Amino acid sequence: MIGGGGGGGEQAGPGQELRAADPAATKREFVVNVESSCSVSHNSNSHLLPPRNSAFFIPPPPPPPPPTTTTTQPKERGRWETVVLAYKTLGVVFGGLVTSPLYVYPSMPLKSPTEQDYLGIYSIMFWTLTLIGVVKYTSIALKADDQGEGGTFALYSLLCRNMNIGILSSKQVQTNSSFSHSVLHEGTENKSRLGIFFERSIVARRALLFIAMLGTCMLIGDGILTPAISVLSAMEGIRAPFPSVSKSSVEALSAVVLVVLFLLQKFGTSRVSFMFSPIMGAWTLCTPLVGIYSIIQHYPSIFKALSPHYIFHFFWRNGKEGWLLLGGTVLCITGSEALFADLGHFNRSSIQIAFLLTIYPSLVLTYAGQTAYLIKNPNDHDDGFYKFIPTAIYWPIFIIATLAAIVASQSLISATFSVIKQSVVLDYFPRVKVVHTSSNKEGEVYSPEVNYILMILCVAVILIFGDGKDIGNAFGVVVSLVMLITTILLTLVMIMIWRTPPWLVAVYFTFFTMEGVYSSAVLSKIPEGGWIPFAISFILAFIMFGWFYGRQKKIEYELTHKIDLGRLGLLLSEPGIQRVPGLCFFYSNIQDGLTPILGHYIKNMKSVHKVTIFTTLRYLLVPKVAAHERIVVNKLGLEGIYGCVIQYGYADSLNLEGDDIVSQVTDSLQVYLQNCSSCLTSEHHEVQEEISAFEEAKLAGVVHIRGKTRFYIGKNCSWFERSMLAFYEFMHSNCRSALPALGVPPPHRIEVGMLYEA
Repeated sequence: MIGGGGGGGEQAGPGQELRAADPAATKREFVVNVESSCSVSHNSNSHLLPPRNSAFFIPPPPPPPPPTTTTTQPKERGRWETVVLAYKTLGVVFGGLVTSPLYVYPSMPLKSPTEQDYLGIYSIMFWTLTLIGVVKYTSIALKADDQGEGGTFALYSLLCRNMNIGILSSKQVQTNSSFSHSVLHEGTENKSRLGIFFERSIVARRALLFIAMLGTCMLIGDGILTPAISVLSAMEGIRAPFPSVSKSSVEALSAVVLVVLFLLQKFGTSRVSFMFSPIMGAWTLCTPLVGIYSIIQHYPSIFKALSPHYIFHFFWRNGKEGWLLLGGTVLCITGSEALFADLGHFNRSSIQIAFLLTIYPSLVLTYAGQTAYLIKNPNDHDDGFYKFIPTAIYWPIFIIATLAAIVASQSLISATFSVIKQSVVLDYFPRVKVVHTSSNKEGEVYSPEVNYILMILCVAVILIFGDGKDIGNAFGVVVSLVMLITTILLTLVMIMIWRTPPWLVAVYFTFFTMEGVYSSAVLSKIPEGGWIPFAISFILAFIMFGWFYGRQKKIEYELTHKIDLGRLGLLLSEPGIQRVPGLCFFYSNIQDGLTPILGHYIKNMKSVHKVTIFTTLRYLLVPKVAAHERIVVNKLGLEGIYGCVIQYGYADSLNLEGDDIVSQVTDSLQVYLQNCSSCLTSEHHEVQEEISAFEEAKLAGVVHIRGKTRFYIGKNCSWFERSMLAFYEFMHSNCRSALPALGVPPPHRIEVGMLYEA
């Protein structure tokens, strides 16, 4: 039994063809059926070793050493590091949220607004920031992390790790290990009724997967629209003092700024955030000060609008028009999803500190100042930000606003990189290159392909849909739907994992039905620019579904045509099959058996290397795998045939060169054989010969073999299968190869082609 990786005999590197396996794999013993085996263990319980011709267990690693006494100095250092991280979050996480005053009022289709209208709008924005920003995201969502990772797919993987509700994929095939089911799936009596329903209903599980995909696609769309609307809104400030500047010139300048921003991404989030955080700090400090000045000058009693009754009066007076204005007011909370999705770049405490102590007060005061100005100048709402800036500080604020808009773009760009990586890790997106830009924070990633595609789309949105209102309409659709999807997934986490009391879940879900009201309002804006995120999301969802469908088909074929050890022994015993000198890493991808490419290779090449290690890169539905659990080796009971599983989580990086992989695996295997030698004293001589043969094979040369498969689409396939598999083959042939991620030199790589019949 070899741990499962991807499909088609192909393995994954960091952020490329990453695949999650049984979630409990890192928490349980690894089970292998062999004819001859021994255990790798550092304890002295040799009498517990199983006999020959039986299943054996590689026991879990020894427990960690007892914790040392914690001193005051490390605590103080930890607090200081949290404060520094909170400072850095200003430049990455909160850019989109704190710069929303640039475009909220200009995005609203206000018609002769009155004082009561503005008080109602401010009351809506205050309670939206409080309930969604403070209560939902800061207090609840950040606690629903998947071992440090946040975002829509992290919520989905959290549900899959704790409940048996994942869709069958290349990572989640059933095994023969009853132990694996006893760890996570303890019995229906300990599960909620909703959890049991999802486990039994394939339709419900597919719907859950679709919701997670849609949320991911919408967040990526957010990463396209946030840079466009933020930078364009900031650049519009040039036209107030210089009316002769044309709109097209502002759009061109905005496009240039965005191109420069995307070109800076390759330097990494840490460097970018350190450079941008002072800018964001200046913005977060200046705008509320201007707001306080505006409140004193124009409407000192603005905070009476904190009373919710102004909201009821607003909707009572305006009816449908008030409901449509929600499409603009929802933009006050834009970028809040990045607060959750960027969790892997920082930590919970740093994000909470930054939001509660700086971002939230800044937004409340800034919107209060804007509203106070507009109450006295009701017709200036189309330029609701720059008009309320005092003339004496106009240009300094314009410069800070422009730089802050660039920071706002950064927050969603970073979130998009994180979400794309998680999608690829879970095998729902084609392989793209993912670079880890920090040696300290594994969550800091950068993808060149994604970066340049985002850049092209952002510039296209600005140049084609230059009207800020159209982009604002599109933006509102993204913001409201992403928040609604997060609420749905959080509700499932509360019910099925946290086991929150039903009345609290009902209060939470009912309380946040406001997001559904927001969504209903922005959907009316689809003809007026709201179709943009739907088009982007549809394309991305089609790509994700096509890739997922192809991977499903491949793993189904491989599970049907897999090779077990008995059949492998028969193949090796056939006359004419030679054992050639050398060490071979044969990349397999079946959790229970070996890839059918192996039989194809043996039948055609008539040879197998004297030492062959069937290697699987196994990406688990956990963010990180402990270093001592990453490499699992075992003997498969045939001469010179071994198994190796290299386990990684979706937040781990696999920064290994080909020689490092060979060295680490061979060292682990030698330790394994030496343990066998010490455990089985009666077979000490045989084990020593095996170690010598292994060394000779390594000196003779190392080769890495992987499969390169394609589908043979027969006449019996339906039109749906034909179209989806053709689309998958197109993506598969144009995405990155997985094996080069290990740094294996081309002369040492062999690809074995094989057709899988659909």
